[in-house]
Amino acid sequence: MKPLLVLGIMSGTSIDGVDYALCEVNVRSVKLLKHWQWEFPATLRRRLHAAAANESSAHELAQLHHDLGRLYATQAKQLRCRLGLVGLHGQTVFHSPSAPSRATLQIGEPAYLAEALGVPVISNFRTADIAADGQGAPLATLFHKLVFAKRGEHICVNNLGGISNVTSLDWCSGTEPQITAFDTGPANVLIDLAMRHITRGKQRFDKNGAWAKRGTINERLLARWLKHSFFKRTPPKSTGRELFGENFWRTEQGRMVAAKLDRFDVLATLTEFTTRSIALNYRLHLKSMPDFVVFCGGGARNQILLARISLALRRLNPSVQLATSDHFGWPPQAIEPAAFALLAYYRWNNLPANIPATTGASRPVLLGQISHHG
Repeated sequence: MKPLLVLGIMSGTSIDGVDYALCEVNVRSVKLLKHWQWEFPATLRRRLHAAAANESSAHELAQLHHDLGRLYATQAKQLRCRLGLVGLHGQTVFHSPSAPSRATLQIGEPAYLAEALGVPVISNFRTADIAADGQGAPLATLFHKLVFAKRGEHICVNNLGGISNVTSLDWCSGTEPQITAFDTGPANVLIDLAMRHITRGKQRFDKNGAWAKRGTINERLLARWLKHSFFKRTPPKSTGRELFGENFWRTEQGRMVAAKLDRFDVLATLTEFTTRSIALNYRLHLKSMPDFVVFCGGGARNQILLARISLALRRLNPSVQLATSDHFGWPPQAIEPAAFALLAYYRWNNLPANIPATTGASRPVLLGQISHHG
C-alpha cells in the first residue's frame, strides 16, 4: 500500500469552525504537511447550533447539509497539490449512542468536495461501527496509537474539544499497548455556551480562561453535576451535546442564578466541572494512572483549564507529566482532522479501523462511505 496525500477535514462538537490537515499517510504513519483553520461565518454557526439543538426543520437541515458541503469544498480548493484522497468527518448534529436505537448524524454533503478536488472523498465514518452494535466513537484511537504510543510507558491522549475524550495507551508490558478509549464528558461545550449567553454572542469562548480565573467555584453545584450518571457508566461510552449541551445549560442556568453566581463564578464553576469530571473518569475507568498525558483540541489553548486539570490529575498521581501535543510536533487542533485522514486511508485500502474494545462494536469494520469523482 503506497503512501497518499490525504486531506482530513474536521468540524467538532464546539461548532466554531473547521480544521483542515494535509497529511502524508501510510498504514503505520501519519506526517503533517499543512494545517489551517476556517471560522464559521456567524449566520452558518447559528444555523448549525439550531440543528444540533433540534430546532431546525427537515427542510432547513437538508439545505444546511448542502450549504456546508459547498463551504467545505470552497475552503479545500486553496490547496495547490495533487491529493490522493479526502477524509471528511462532517458536522455532528445528533449523536445518541445508547442501545437499542443508536443513531448519529454528521452533515456536510461530500459530493461537492469530490467535484471540486477531483478525488474520492470518504465520509460518514461512524455508522458502520454503530451498525455493528458499537457507539460510533471514539474513532481517533488508531491515530493516537500510531502517533503517541511508546513502549515502556503509559501515555494518555486527552482531546479537549466540545466534548472531552481520552485514549489510554498502556505499553508498560507486552508486544502491543493495552488500549482504553472513551468520552469523559464536557470539555468546552458548556463553557462556550455560557460565554455566548452571557455576552449575547459577542464572545464565543473564554480566551485563556480569563473569566474563569476571576471567579469562585460553587462547590454545591459542582457536587450536583458530578453525580451525573454518565460519569459512572463503564466504557465503552460516548456522549455529545445531547447530554452536556443546550438542555444541560438551560436546566442548570436557573440554579446558577438562584445561587447568585456572577458571570465569572459561572465560568469558574463550569471550567472546574470539566476538570473534575475528567479526573473522576480517570479514577473510575483506568486500570492505572498514566505516566504522561498529552492534551489536544481547542481546550489545550486554555491555560487556566489546563492548570486546573493538571492539579486534579496530580492529586491522583503526583509524578504524572503533562504537555500539549505541540510538544510532539502536532498543533492541538490538527490531531482530529489528521485522524480522519488516516481513517480515510484505511477505508480506501479496505482495512478495518475501529477498535471494537473501545467502541463496543461486535467486530472490526470498514469505516466510511466513498464518494467517487467521475
